[in-house]
Amino acid sequence: MPGLFFYNGLMMSTPKVKIRPINGDAEAWTCAEIMASSEPWLSYGRTREINFRTVTAPGAETHVAITDTGEIAGLVIIAMNVPLIRGYVMGLAVQATLRNRGVGTSLLTFAEERIFRESPNVFMCVSSFNEGAQRLYARLGFTKIGEITDFAVPGVHEHLLRKTLGPQSTFKRAT
Repeated sequence: MPGLFFYNGLMMSTPKVKIRPINGDAEAWTCAEIMASSEPWLSYGRTREINFRTVTAPGAETHVAITDTGEIAGLVIIAMNVPLIRGYVMGLAVQATLRNRGVGTSLLTFAEERIFRESPNVFMCVSSFNEGAQRLYARLGFTKIGEITDFAVPGVHEHLLRKTLGPQSTFKRAT
């Protein structure tokens, strides 16, 4: 059920969303456009076409948040088998008109639940300039475990984040 909250002094409602796997090229193109109009992809010059390849990449699991009106509110892309890492959030983006209303939190919570069934760790990166995302991830319990300097473009760093249930050696997969 949607809730109410205040953002910049305005009362706003949290849209009710259903999260499900992406369905077809039309939805993939919509997701690619959401990414292309969002940070960090704007600053990195990532086009809709490049983002489409990311959204539809083999081995990636792309899930969309759908509003009760059928609009794609956002997406999360999960990779379960990155070398040496099991459970990496490759991308998270929310439609501009629905940001700061709980959609990103819903998508990331979904991704965590999905990953924690198979791994005790969720990993992700956040750009050094993306302060809003950094605040969200910290609020949701992610901690910075490293930094990749000058990774995507000169002068911009990626913070490697982790949220954990504990060491791999004591983890028991969900049945």
